[in-house]
Amino acid sequence: MLIPIMAGSLGVIMGSQEKQKGMKILQIFSGGMDSTALLYDFINQGHEVETIWFDYGQKHKKEQLYAKEICNTLKVKLSEVNLEQINKFLTNSSLSGDKEVPDVHYEDEQAISTIVPNRNMMMLSIAVAKAINDKFDAVAFGCHYGDRVVYPDCRIEYTSALQTAIYLADRHLVKLLTPFIDITKADIVTIGEKNKVPWTKTWTCYKGLEKHCGKCPTCIERREAFHLAKVQDPTEYDINAPTTEELINRQWRP
Repeated sequence: MLIPIMAGSLGVIMGSQEKQKGMKILQIFSGGMDSTALLYDFINQGHEVETIWFDYGQKHKKEQLYAKEICNTLKVKLSEVNLEQINKFLTNSSLSGDKEVPDVHYEDEQAISTIVPNRNMMMLSIAVAKAINDKFDAVAFGCHYGDRVVYPDCRIEYTSALQTAIYLADRHLVKLLTPFIDITKADIVTIGEKNKVPWTKTWTCYKGLEKHCGKCPTCIERREAFHLAKVQDPTEYDINAPTTEELINRQWRP
C-alpha cells in the first residue's frame, strides 16, 4: 500500500541525511573555482561523486573545456545537458543575450545584468530528476555567501524552499547540498588550497577570451578572493586587465 509523503516529516529526513557519510552525490559542475573546490572537497571527504554540466546558450563554452579536463584528471563522470534552445527565452541576461558583460564589481547595480532568469531552478530540476532516476543520495551546487548579493536563487531562503519541493517531488528522497552557502569566496580559496585544487585549470571569466579578462564581475571576485585569502593568484589575465594594486586602490572597481 502506497503511503503519501507528508511535508511535516521532512525535518527529520533532512536532519538524518545531513549526517550521512560516503554519500552518492550528483554535483552541478561549471569548471569554475567554486564548483571545482567543492568537487575536490567532496572527493577528499570520501563521497562518490558524478558531475553534470549545462549548456543554456551561454556566450562561450570555455568553462566546458575546463570542466572536462578537471573531471578527466579526477576520473569523475561528467554528464552534459544541452539546453541551448532555451536561450531564446533568456535574452535579458548579458551572459546569454546580446547585452555586453559589464566591467563592474558584483556589488554594483550593473552586475544585475548577469542574472540568467531561473538558471539554478532549471539546472537543479534536471539534476534532481537524474538523481532520482539513478538513486543518488544528494544533488549539490557551489553557491556561496557572496552570490546572494546579486543572485536571488543563491539565497538560503531559496535553497531551503527548493529542498522542500525536492522532497515532495518523489518517493526517493534527494538531499540538496550547498556546503559553501554561508562562506565567502576567499574561504573557498582556503578550502581549495588545503585540497590542492589546481586553480589554473579552472575558468571563471564571463567573456571567454584567450585569457581571463580580469575586470568582469566574476574575474574581479576571483582576484579579490585570492587577495583576501592571502594566496598567490596563479591566473593569467588579459594584457588590458588592471593590476591587483590598481583594483585595491579603486576598491576593486575596474
